[in-house]
Amino acid sequence: MKLMKKVLCVLLLLAAVVAGSLYWLGTRDDATTGPAAEAADGATLIERGRYLALAGNCMACHTSRGGKALAGGTPIPTPFGTVYGPNITPDDKTGIGAWTADDFWQALHNGKSKDGTLLYPAFPYTEYTRVTRADSDALFAYLRSVSPVSQPNRPPELEFPYDQRVLLAAWRALYFKPGVQEPDAGQSVQWNRGRYLVEGLGHCAACHTPRNSLGATRSADALTGGLIPVLDWYAPPLTNDMRTGMGRWTAQDIATLLKTGISKHSTVSGPMAEVVLGSTQHLTDEDALAIGVYIKSLPATPATGDRPPAGASAAAMELGGKLYSQQCVQCHQSKGEGSGPAWPALAGNPTVTAPSPVNAIRMVLDGGYAPATSANPRPHGMPPFGQVLNDNDIAMLVTYIRNSWGNEAGGVTPLDVKRARASSTLN
Repeated sequence: MKLMKKVLCVLLLLAAVVAGSLYWLGTRDDATTGPAAEAADGATLIERGRYLALAGNCMACHTSRGGKALAGGTPIPTPFGTVYGPNITPDDKTGIGAWTADDFWQALHNGKSKDGTLLYPAFPYTEYTRVTRADSDALFAYLRSVSPVSQPNRPPELEFPYDQRVLLAAWRALYFKPGVQEPDAGQSVQWNRGRYLVEGLGHCAACHTPRNSLGATRSADALTGGLIPVLDWYAPPLTNDMRTGMGRWTAQDIATLLKTGISKHSTVSGPMAEVVLGSTQHLTDEDALAIGVYIKSLPATPATGDRPPAGASAAAMELGGKLYSQQCVQCHQSKGEGSGPAWPALAGNPTVTAPSPVNAIRMVLDGGYAPATSANPRPHGMPPFGQVLNDNDIAMLVTYIRNSWGNEAGGVTPLDVKRARASSTLN
């Protein structure tokens, strides 16, 4: 009898423990169900959206100099006038606080605002249409999490007839077709990721693809380089042409440039320096390398508008060589090989060998620094020579570096320098 009582007590105790456990499991707020799980999922989604916003460089167009983050007002110059980045904070009246995830998807994917208004393609929905719905929702979740700012949007200031928004319907019919980018089953996961970032969220074509007279990118010449309108900087080819493109680079070289702003082949400057500072330095190592892998798969297409360069005169090479020995050799070395990552090589440098000499001219005129990235917080700089050398001197010097050490990029005239000087920051 005593044994039976003991057994019964043990069974009752076990039953109480099991019941209590079942109750706790059914009511607790754990990592897989309940409010805590929803909060964790929401935080993960927001963090993913924050990363995507950096990869897409949203701050560049939606945060004005000295302004509140993502509150808009940034002037975006175009050949047709100026448009201004809108407020994309979650303010109900002036931002996107009243938008839904569907509204945001419509803007990215279809280039239409919440009320159906057609957006100007200064907002690169022509590339963003390739972004997946999942990434669009993550971006939206992040934007909903930032501090709302009450700041009315500034209307575009476009010349007639480009200020007639109704004309966008015809432009879209000619140059825009919405569609998410599907993975290529014949390529690796890494390659597909690189293509997705380059052709979609990174919208590299916006600068590195030439445009026609109506401002549309010329798809047949994708990523073959082009002059950036109004800014007067040349975005070099990303194709694998040995003379003007990325033919001498490895995928890792490209990844290093994106993460640090410097590589053994070149240093970023101008608009690309801003892209590295605000966007690509924040990429994961895996994403930066994926971009490099994809770019290295592009064909060896010559740069758009490239033609056999006219040979430089002996007189230009002689004078340019003397100027190079006086002003440049200490850092860039006698054979243009550079000195470590601080002073890039000029031999085979895409900035030097590009069809347009404008970047090389502007670097000589203005000097400058690579962006201060987390991986290269104290970059070396180049002093300006625009106040030391006249237009003819600079023309001869740039002619020399464009035609030495295996470079075959043609000559530069004093008129080329005069035009670049008009855009100089020291002018």
